[in-house]
Formats: sequence, C-alpha cells, structure tokens
Amino acid sequence: MNDQNTSKHTELRQMEYLNRGLIAVNTDNGVYIGWRLLATDAEEVSFNIFRDKKKINSTPIRNSTNFFDKEGSTDSTYFITTVVEGIEVSASEPIDVWDKNYLEVPLQKPDGGTTPDGVTYTYSANDASVGDIDGDGEYEIILKWDPSNSKDNAHKGYTGNVYLDAYKLDGTHVWRIDLGKNIRAGAHYTQFMVYDLDGDGKAEIACKTADGTIDGTGQVIGDENADYRNNEGFILEGPEFLTIFDGETGQQLVTTDYDPPRGNGVDWGDNEGNRVDRFLACVAYLDGVKPSLVMCRGYYTRAVLVAYNWRNGKLEKLWKFDSLDAGNEHYAGQGNHSVSVADVDGDGKDEIIYGSAVIDHNGDGLYSTGLGHGDAMHVGNLIPSRPGLEIFQVHEVPSENGTEIHDAHTGELLWGLPSTEDVGRGMAADIDPRYEGVEVWSSTHWRTGGDGLYSSSGEKISDITPQSFNFAIWWDGDLLRELLDHDYDEQSGIGVGKIYKWDYEKGELINLLTANGTRSNNGTKGNPCLQADLFGDWREEVIWRTDDSSMLRIYTTTDVTEHRIQTLMHNPMYRLAIAWQNTAYNQPPHPSFFIGHGMDTPPRNDVYVVNKTERANQPVK
Repeated sequence: MNDQNTSKHTELRQMEYLNRGLIAVNTDNGVYIGWRLLATDAEEVSFNIFRDKKKINSTPIRNSTNFFDKEGSTDSTYFITTVVEGIEVSASEPIDVWDKNYLEVPLQKPDGGTTPDGVTYTYSANDASVGDIDGDGEYEIILKWDPSNSKDNAHKGYTGNVYLDAYKLDGTHVWRIDLGKNIRAGAHYTQFMVYDLDGDGKAEIACKTADGTIDGTGQVIGDENADYRNNEGFILEGPEFLTIFDGETGQQLVTTDYDPPRGNGVDWGDNEGNRVDRFLACVAYLDGVKPSLVMCRGYYTRAVLVAYNWRNGKLEKLWKFDSLDAGNEHYAGQGNHSVSVADVDGDGKDEIIYGSAVIDHNGDGLYSTGLGHGDAMHVGNLIPSRPGLEIFQVHEVPSENGTEIHDAHTGELLWGLPSTEDVGRGMAADIDPRYEGVEVWSSTHWRTGGDGLYSSSGEKISDITPQSFNFAIWWDGDLLRELLDHDYDEQSGIGVGKIYKWDYEKGELINLLTANGTRSNNGTKGNPCLQADLFGDWREEVIWRTDDSSMLRIYTTTDVTEHRIQTLMHNPMYRLAIAWQNTAYNQPPHPSFFIGHGMDTPPRNDVYVVNKTERANQPVK
C-alpha cells in the first residue's frame, strides 16, 4: 500500500522539544507504563525500565513503548533509559504512579456575574489546547472559560466575558487573560492558537482581542472603558485587534488591527452580527519549515484568510485571500464550521482546507469543489492504496453529494451519497479490519437509524449506522480507532464522557469507558476539552471537565499494545490539528499517514526540535 503523503521535500520542519512523557498507572493487576518514541530518536533505539532504581526488563524493549509491571504498586517509582547500540545514553526523570487512569488538574474557576439586563451567569471549563510555554518539554494546558450565557451568533443576548487560563499539569495556575466585554462568548468568536510561532522553544497564544482585553500581567489593551455592545448583546462596531501573547507570562507581545475587518456586513451574509462574526484560525507551515498563523473570517458567503509570521519580535503579514477579489468568486460560501491544515499537493508546504475550498501555501486558491458549507470534515490518508490524502466531508445543503470523499490535491470527487437534509455530523475512522482504510458514516436520518456504514471506496458495508458521530480516538491495544463521545441527555443538556469500541461483527457499540463525574462540551457536539497524544505512547489522551468545573481530568489508556509508533505530536499534520481543534465546531485530529489495520510501517517525520534542553540528555543514573 502507498501509506503516506507523496511529498518529496527534504527540508526539516520545526517542532517542539518533548521529554519522554513517561507515565505509570496503577491497575488491578499491576502497573501500566508508557512513554514517547520521539521523531529525533535513532531508528534502532530501545529502552530499559527501572522500578525503584532496579531494572525490571530482561532485554531492552525494542518493539513497543509500553510495558506492564505485575510487581509494581502505587508506592513504586519509575524511570526509563534509552539504549543505542547497546549503550544506555540517557535517562528520564523518575515519576510516581497514578492511583487511577486519569490525572486531575485543579482549576481556578472564575466568579460568575450579571449582564446589563440583569441576567446572572456562571462559568464552565470549555475548549482547551496545549503548548510548552516554558520550554521544559512538558505541555501546559491553555483553557477557555465559557459563561453559561454564551451564544451562537444567530442568537441575541448579552454574554459574560471569556477568559483564557494557563495551567501546569500539577494544577499551578500560571496566568489569566480576560478578553473583556467587547469579545462576545460563543463557539464562533474566540479561536485561540497555541503554538511556538517564533522558534524560541516556548509556545505563544494568538487570538482576536478588543478594547478592554486584559493580558496575563494585568495590562489593558486599548480603551478599558469602551463598551460597544448593542441592546441585543451584539458587537457591531469598535476596533478589533489581533494579539500575540507570551505563553510563559500571558503578556501581550504585539497587538495590531484584526484583518479581515468587518467591512460591509451584507458581504458576509447579513447586518445582524451573525455571519459577519464567524471566525476560524489555524497554524500552518506555509514555507515548509516554520509555522505561520492564519486568521480567518466568514464562510457562508464572503471568506477571507490572512497569514502572518511572528518572528524575531515582529509580526509580518504574508498574504491575504479574499473571495471578493476578481477570480475568487467560486471560493465564496464554501467554508465549514471548522478548518484543517495539510500538505495536499506534496510540495512540503501546507495548504488550508477551508471546507469545500483549499487555499494554497502562497495565498492563491488551489481549488473549490463547489459543494458548499458543512459542519464536519476529516482530512487524512483515508484510502491507503491511493497516493496522497483524501477529504471526507458532509454538507448542509441537500444535494447529490451531501456526504462525500474527494481527492485532497485536486478536489476530484471520488464518490458521494445524496442527502435530503442538513447533514450535521460525519465520521471517518478505521473501525472494521475487513475493508481498506477508514470507514465513514454520517448523521443523516440518525433519529430513524441512519443511512448505514460505508467503506472508504463508497461500498455500503452495513445497514446499521454507528450512533456515535463526534470524535474518534486511538485507545485500546489494536490499530483500529475507537469512538469518543458522550452520554447526552437532551432535556438537561448534560453529557457524560464515554469511549466506545465498534463491534464490527455484531454491528453494535461496546462501552470501554464511562468517565463518571465528567461533562462534555458544546451541547450535542459532545466535545471533550481536548483530545491529543499528550504523554505515554502514541495513543491518545482525552481531557474532560468535572461536572462542577473544579478540575480537568486527563484520561489515558492502560491497555498494552505491541505497536511502536512515534509520538503523534511529532507528526506535523497531527500537531497542527491539535492547534486548530478548538476552532468553532471541534473535529478530531488525523496524522498525515494511515493508522489502522494492515498499515505500512509508519514513516519517520522529517522534523527538528528547538530548545533541546539539557534535560534531553540527562546522564544515566
């Protein structure tokens, strides 16, 4: 199988330095241990494991990056050493054992308040992202706090302020940014990018700001007394800013006018504050080596993307794509409630997948399928026997191709299914080993059982539709992907986090995890705060908030796997997906290569790491 993208470039991409991410988790039968295989590791690297300073494996571990220690307990401590050509060359820091399969991160919940029309509100932990803000090789969590009166753009009403917090994994509260009264709360307003944009080894935070935003050091941006909210709670006037914040302190590093500006409201679809304030954002390697920031506005009609570099303390605008410009008319109305980033043409430089349109790395339009807006999209090597990448997308406007897969490079439609309604959700994941690549399904007619399950080639393989459409996660020991969702109660609007396995022989979902005491985010979307390969081996962790938002819980698998894959966070496409995951209607991440049944040997990622501190080469103890 042709298992990876067809890029022929040889330049290395800048990636963050990560430590081994070693974890040890107590179970009923012993201690599960997992750690990262890094993109910078030698091909022949192997590992030794030490419990209480005594080596517990008989020969160096070469075929996986996990281990089960039947003699371990919650009183044990562990570290691992890397072995190259028979020599132990470095050691991780020692770690303690978790007493359960999740880590709790205490939160500093903001106080609620009262809107100008007398409505009280409270706060809940919402979307999160991660970045190494201090350069120590361990991720910190950047968390968005959402008020209980946050709004979809189509709904009138005041909202509380939006806050961004930084936390270390031990719960240390590093800083808080208050976006102020002139940034409305809701899924479409604040897309915050967390990434090392300037290559100094520490992540920055970038987002839209306004008069009255207060940075992490207490400095006010613009006019602290300005209030541009109208009597319906919308913000249709006043300056709009883009700010880059220092990740370590939360201090603003630069603030500039937000581009694209509001302009003429009807160009975006209305003058009522709905479609004019639909924002997207992402990070992309537009030059193939270093990351750039892309801020966006609009997708129902006009769509504008603006790319920036943040380097050496200066913000430089690279290009601007506007569907209003001559020749770009067919790119209007093609955007999704989300965005993705991938090198779709194999030149080593990233493109922006803007729903049914793709914008090239240089700001030119690459193509538009013309199939229009949609709520869900998956970009990856979905059909391994085909060269390059594919895009699976569902669409809002009923058509002959309301659910479809097309070639990511050319936009060529590979196959499609007709729809008679807005297809709100769609999933692409390898859940059945009997068929090549991923399987796909959608929420079409889901209340009456759905339209069935399809192979990546468009063959209907089951009349039964898996009733889980939101996220997919690599969790257990095999290469198939599991389904991350929630147990949602429509009356209360509460969802409890869950992970399912699809039993492809019986055609039913098998519950693997019910995260009692947690809550999902964003209503029926059932999102976790974040899903990502945060530590341990290549499989993914999931962050849910507790029911009272006093803590985040980071759940990890304790299933042993024999498969050895580099940490997904050193695959640039997957890492960029973690950055854009919080954008509007959150979508699950995919790497640039196929992970699933019958996969080829995973490709090595062509990357270099920055700020590789002394901790990366600690002497063996």
